[in-house]
Amino acid sequence: METLLKSFMYRVARLEDVDLPPMGAKDVLVKMLAAPINPSDINMIQGTYAILPDLPAVGGNEGVAQVVEVGCQVKFLKTGDWVIPKDAGLGTWRTEAVLAEDDVISLSNDIPLLSAATLGVNPCTAFRMLSDFEDLKPGDSVIQNAANSGVGQAVIQIAAARGINTINIVRDRPEFTQLSDRLKAMGGTHVIKEEALRRPEMKELFKTCPKPKLALNGVGGKSATELLRHLQFGGSMVTYGGMAKQPVTVPVSALIFKNVKVRGFWVTQWKRDHSSDGRAFRAMLDELCHLIQQGKLTAPACTEVGFRNYNKALDTAMLPFTSAKQVLIM
Repeated sequence: METLLKSFMYRVARLEDVDLPPMGAKDVLVKMLAAPINPSDINMIQGTYAILPDLPAVGGNEGVAQVVEVGCQVKFLKTGDWVIPKDAGLGTWRTEAVLAEDDVISLSNDIPLLSAATLGVNPCTAFRMLSDFEDLKPGDSVIQNAANSGVGQAVIQIAAARGINTINIVRDRPEFTQLSDRLKAMGGTHVIKEEALRRPEMKELFKTCPKPKLALNGVGGKSATELLRHLQFGGSMVTYGGMAKQPVTVPVSALIFKNVKVRGFWVTQWKRDHSSDGRAFRAMLDELCHLIQQGKLTAPACTEVGFRNYNKALDTAMLPFTSAKQVLIM
């Protein structure tokens, strides 16, 4: 078995041959099919993430595998099933693994491979944030920064399927028009440059689009403060990321006079909170797979990279304005 080992800096990542452990009665042998490189994976390698494994460790928190053998006491999985990790830290950057049945959950295998490989983190984050913080109904609005991120693209599509408007904020870039067209083609209602948030055109926008009940912040810093300014009275801002590496500043006036709620969300914690009863996770995955099957939810733009070219994929994943997710194909 080939595994991609990681330490605190990605430059020490290397490919090694590692013997598989013997299978237990409740274990499954899986063949990894594809695994993305997410920002959280890079953070874990850098030692800045909330979960840090003992080293040496196998990188990757997300991906899809196929079951090739099951132990004699495995109850719910069979050979040929597609599975994804139930929790972070499983180590998906490898070709094969022996895993406990309880560490994975099955997926429909009639969805595209890249959709399956990227389903467990970003779409789940988007789904929960759109479901758990405000009672959003068709015609309501959500505003988000980092709209081109994996979470942002999932928010656009899931919201569109529910009839919810999205106001999508992205950083200016040379190809802004093409990006705007792509996000609108996914179902985004409005696509706006960050610097336009303080301009008069926002007032014009809200003449035809209701002020948002929910703001989703994956950036932090000034960008988050600008999102707060446009929330309706009593709305919520949910922070799920901090790409700017700057603190979230909340104006006192927003708390007192607009009664906004400022919350945080981490999908790993949600999964752990619901681990004793897997019905909520199962229902969410089933709904997401149904959206994929209907063509209403697609994987983000991805670049498929052969497993042995992992260094190239890691380098690309750390570049600014990266528009495609790097996915390792085993």
